[in-house]
Amino acid sequence: MTRRPAPPSATKELTVPSTTRRNRRRDTPPPRTANDELEVLRGFLDYLRTSMAAKVDGAPEPQVRTAAVPSGTNLLGLLNHLTFVERSMFLGEDVADWQGTFAAAAADSVAEVVARYQDAVERANVVLDTCGDPGAPVPRPESARPAPSVRWALTHMIEETGRHAGHADILRELIDGSTGR
Repeated sequence: MTRRPAPPSATKELTVPSTTRRNRRRDTPPPRTANDELEVLRGFLDYLRTSMAAKVDGAPEPQVRTAAVPSGTNLLGLLNHLTFVERSMFLGEDVADWQGTFAAAAADSVAEVVARYQDAVERANVVLDTCGDPGAPVPRPESARPAPSVRWALTHMIEETGRHAGHADILRELIDGSTGR
């Protein structure tokens, strides 16, 4: 087996900030919900949403928007992307360029991106508050796309938000050593 040389970016020494008590957050345990399917799914989604927003909130400039990995992924871009996913999934908004959602505008502050995400979550929750049947389609305005079931939409959002929250955990620790949920 022939080993390929590591890409140039992988050979650079990475400086990882030390984790101190000051920047180590106490982990918040998963939510305790009743056994109702919608309550469980919404509880876990809200848990991940809160974790994701907390990872971005208070992150320093310019590191919050600087790529720490070769793919270009950055902390602020992840939250910006999730804002678009929330709006698409629960509000029926169309997104022309999904790749473009992974970057926040240069003029956007961290607080503005966090506020937009929280607004999208609040608006999505208003829609979800009207849902009693997990098998019914998500009630959203007319769209060229058919609406998925509430069950599918919540499960997809848990997966999407959880995956990006994991990315955010790593990126935030690389930025300033902050850990925890």
